[in-house]
Amino acid sequence: MRRSFPLYVRILIGVALGALLGVAFGERPIVLHLTNRHLGELGLLVIRLLKALAVPLIFFAIVDAFVRTHISARRGLRMVLICLMNVTVAMAIGLTIMNLWRPGESWRGQFTELMGHTSAEGAPAAPGATLDPLRNVDGYVPVSLVDPFSKNSVVSVVLLSLFVGAALRRARRNGGPEDSGLGAVERFVAGAYDVLVVMLGWIVQTIPFAVFGVVAQVVGRAGLEAFAALGVFLGAILLGLALHALVYYPLMAWLAGRKPPAVYVGRGADAILMGLSTNSSLATVPVTLRCLTQKMGVSEESARLSACVGTNLNNDGITLYDAMAALFIAQACGFDLSLGQQAVVVLASLMAGIGIAGIPEAGLIVLPLVLGSVGLPEAVVVAAIPLVLPVDWIIGRARSAVNVMSDMLVAILLDRDQGARASAAPLPPPRSADPGLPT
Repeated sequence: MRRSFPLYVRILIGVALGALLGVAFGERPIVLHLTNRHLGELGLLVIRLLKALAVPLIFFAIVDAFVRTHISARRGLRMVLICLMNVTVAMAIGLTIMNLWRPGESWRGQFTELMGHTSAEGAPAAPGATLDPLRNVDGYVPVSLVDPFSKNSVVSVVLLSLFVGAALRRARRNGGPEDSGLGAVERFVAGAYDVLVVMLGWIVQTIPFAVFGVVAQVVGRAGLEAFAALGVFLGAILLGLALHALVYYPLMAWLAGRKPPAVYVGRGADAILMGLSTNSSLATVPVTLRCLTQKMGVSEESARLSACVGTNLNNDGITLYDAMAALFIAQACGFDLSLGQQAVVVLASLMAGIGIAGIPEAGLIVLPLVLGSVGLPEAVVVAAIPLVLPVDWIIGRARSAVNVMSDMLVAILLDRDQGARASAAPLPPPRSADPGLPT
């Protein structure tokens, strides 16, 4: 069955059936007392379990990578530069759309009317959300070694795994390869990683059913009536995300990474559609790793560095959304932001993308912070969340898919650079058959 229907096909079937059920029944009982809300709650249990196991997977994957391969500072710096290049292109696309099209002007004078289509009920909240880099760094440092795992703090887990991996490598170098204690630790790390991969593989097979329930719940609750009122906003944001994900990413993967669209999009479809349907790039990490290594032929080192470490930097979907949404709402309120103010929006969006990585609905949570960074009135900032909430469930899934595609692109470019340097390295001189003769 799995061979006949790949994971991405089963996910698409789950999305279609869930949307159909949501439209048909809404919040009414389907059979007996079973509603779409109950189906969504069951689906969320699977996604929650997937997220819970993805965090330790990231930890053991990074530590195991330190043990088995060499992760140099040069490759880490190159990953950061690739991420900066990707997010720069994302910002250029978003600002170009907003300044040339100016879609927010279609909302001028309609704020009160649009608020009638919205409700603040169910809006996510993150009391710790901030754009202050120092406060974000303070939040990354755990109070105990267990704290990052109990809170599913991805950034803290990554930092802790880098620390442990570097210490393990140094201890092995100092103690020598014969140190049995270090060997036991390395075997435990490798075994724990393999066990987690098997467990996550089982859970991944249930994802289509979870997607079916979650989509039925969100469509049944939100409905489709809000799209008419918020269609321009939804169209503008999705246009920016689509241009970045479906034009820029495939071109870079093809021209710079030597992976044509049939490989990058086709063989990465499982991860892309899983991010799109689950609204979580974190929960998609196991599938992203599998697509990169088993289907695209990317090395384990590059795949783990991008999908596990770089995933906290590869938040193009969040940064692009926040910048475009802030400019859209400013235009709707009649505030023409200067280039300097737009630069402030871009910087705030960048800090938000990193500072709140791993938090569900991150783009929506930090939007008020980005709006406030350019001095928009508090009344506008307060109204922003309930205004865009009815369509954020679909935008959030598009953001997650973009973040997953960013992870895959960074891994491909890192691997291409590693292969190019390996082929350009000079061959070692041949060894003589007689060790006494010069080579």
